[in-house]
Amino acid sequence: MTNAAQTYHHGDLRTALLEAATKRVAEFGIDSLSLRKLAEDAGVSRTAPYHHFKDKSALLSAIAAKGFSQWHTNAKRIFEQHDVTPQARFRQFIHEYIGYAADNPQMYELMFGRTIWHDNGATQGLKEVAYPCFQFQVDMTKYWQQTGLLPAGQDALRMAQVTWGTLHGIARLLIDGIYADRSHIDEMCDCAADLFMQVSKS
Repeated sequence: MTNAAQTYHHGDLRTALLEAATKRVAEFGIDSLSLRKLAEDAGVSRTAPYHHFKDKSALLSAIAAKGFSQWHTNAKRIFEQHDVTPQARFRQFIHEYIGYAADNPQMYELMFGRTIWHDNGATQGLKEVAYPCFQFQVDMTKYWQQTGLLPAGQDALRMAQVTWGTLHGIARLLIDGIYADRSHIDEMCDCAADLFMQVSKS
């Protein structure tokens, strides 16, 4: 243990631990993380992380919440560009969603994978961040339906699930290296955007 623990205030320690945990997950994967390893990374006592996260599951939920918060901010930034056409925003949203997954594969896996969501393992704090992010996807879908960009006759929730499911599938193909790699991203994103917009015109 280093003397770093003595420099942390209570609130700062949680932030420092979360940053260290996020970095470890990004570099070494979800399985590499433990509260003991986190204590070593942050230079604090082995018991210090337990004052902020009751177990590894709570810690993973906190990391995922950070990812959802980041992506929600990105999505709002894209959507609220009122000087940009709906078509351009829709295309940019697809590109940035896939780009986020490709650039942050471990975080994306944590946010949308079975590790947290299986068997209702997500904490209430994570749900309070993730569910508004999901709802924003529905709100954007309603807007794109109103502008004629997506089929207006479809239920907005189901349309959001289908469009998101398509993007999630592309993201998984890229992350897992199945039939796709980084050189295909732009073409795949443009293809997805064109297909959805073409469906609305047909």
